Amino acid sequence: MPGRDAGEVVASREVERRLIASNKKARHEYAVLKTYEAGIALRGTEVKSLRAGQASLVDAFAQERDGELWLYGLHIAEYAYGTWTNHQPKRMRKLLLRRVEINKILDRIHDPGLTLVPLSLYFSNGWAKVELGVARGKRSYDKRQALAERDANREIARELGRHLKGMSRRSRASAPPPA
Repeated sequence: MPGRDAGEVVASREVERRLIASNKKARHEYAVLKTYEAGIALRGTEVKSLRAGQASLVDAFAQERDGELWLYGLHIAEYAYGTWTNHQPKRMRKLLLRRVEINKILDRIHDPGLTLVPLSLYFSNGWAKVELGVARGKRSYDKRQALAERDANREIARELGRHLKGMSRRSRASAPPPA
């Protein structure tokens, strides 16, 4: 292009993935078997509100309706500078996927015990996306086991860090106090 340096790069959209909201409770409550990325059909004020980080996935879930996938319960706060054309915060939103992916997901979630949960909401290359997970509900003992495993891994990492610094728990207990 004329008037530009040879090394100048111009980006018209965001290049990275920018997280808006995540559903930490879903990772605790469900064992995620497979994840999918879907676009969302949004209105103008919804996009502006998402760019401001005003969204919550707490009670959100996805379901099939008339051969399409829809997202229910996603709360996108009203845009502060919107007019009478502002959106409804908890309206149903259509998920944008290819027909092949929709059919794969529908085949999976028709199995008993499987459901479709939104895991995170983010911007990817300027487009609002949602990460969906085909998941199976965890039992209470599975949740306790996962918490115990996470705590054990955290303690192992702590001990390893101390050991690498030369400050293992055994050497500190037997060493005389500093003068």
